[in-house]
Amino acid sequence: MSKLEKIFIRDAQINDLKAIIEIYNSTVPGRIVTADTEPVSIASRKRWFYEHSSDFRPLWVAIKDEEIVGWLSFQSFYGRPAYNKTAELSIYIAEGFRKKGIGQLLLKKALDESPRLKINNLLGFIFGHNIASLNLFYKFGFVSWGVFPGVAEIDGVERDLVIVGKRVVNLI
Repeated sequence: MSKLEKIFIRDAQINDLKAIIEIYNSTVPGRIVTADTEPVSIASRKRWFYEHSSDFRPLWVAIKDEEIVGWLSFQSFYGRPAYNKTAELSIYIAEGFRKKGIGQLLLKKALDESPRLKINNLLGFIFGHNIASLNLFYKFGFVSWGVFPGVAEIDGVERDLVIVGKRVVNLI
């Protein structure tokens, strides 16, 4: 049995929010994954949590030995109904579990579940210097749909934002 077979993915529950935020905040100091420059609070993310639903915009957690080791969220793109068939993905993995295939499991599940969720297009908004995340998405067939040069500034350094996308349904 591989180590990944011991990981299962389920819808997040409100009591998971503390672990979700801890994982998210663990990425802030590295200045590679998130545009937040300070940790976020659980209270500030409750509304975000409740914007997710298992049948439209899920928030999933990856569990190993009863511990949350990563999560994936779907977010609506641009917030208007005409864009409902497109969703942005965010993936965060706990520090001790990175580069172990958990991101791949989460991304594969997102691709597999897209038809059920009535999603035609998936997007990732990834810093240009976040090579690991870019490579993860490219491995699953995402391609660059746009680059916004220098749109973020972190610690006085301008950073590019790469939008990767994948058409997950064939309309023909």
